[in-house]
Amino acid sequence: MILPDREIQLALASGHIILDPPPQSKAYSSTRVDLTLDPKIQRWKEYETGGEAPIISPSDPSFIFDQIRDQHTDSLLIPADGYILIPGAFILGWTRERITLPLAGRIAARVEGKSSIARCGVGIHVTAPTIHSGFDGHIQLEMFNHSTLRVTLLPGMRVCQLIFEMCLGTPQKGYEGAFAGQTASTLQKKRKK
Repeated sequence: MILPDREIQLALASGHIILDPPPQSKAYSSTRVDLTLDPKIQRWKEYETGGEAPIISPSDPSFIFDQIRDQHTDSLLIPADGYILIPGAFILGWTRERITLPLAGRIAARVEGKSSIARCGVGIHVTAPTIHSGFDGHIQLEMFNHSTLRVTLLPGMRVCQLIFEMCLGTPQKGYEGAFAGQTASTLQKKRKK
């Protein structure tokens, strides 16, 4: 069952959903709440034309995404006048809001792009829309420009939306995957070590 705006607001008031900072009233529509873009992004490095790009193997037992990301991306802050996402470019971004979905709330969510930027060719996730019950962190966004236009991304722009769903029961365990507690700030701290 998808939660409408009134139920989302009740779940926020009861602590079954926690969004920090809390959404403004304009962020809600009938069945979703908008989230905004954090100024920190990761840009994948470009490799020389004609040269061979590195090969990675996600099914390898020793594969650790954080290591791959740290080795093959540059951290950037989006300037006030924006970051130009060129055609064919792929970056990692984060929501400015931290999302917590306590297990007791029996709520999961899906992150989806805003149609206003999707119609310009910008996708927000590649194949990872699920925000599991028990999740706590900033949502990492897999942003790709599918169009032939250059698109300006601004810090704080409404970039995606969360659609909340009730779980039929209480999950036995919460999200424990590699991206639990992910934030652009934790990434910066890991790099300093």
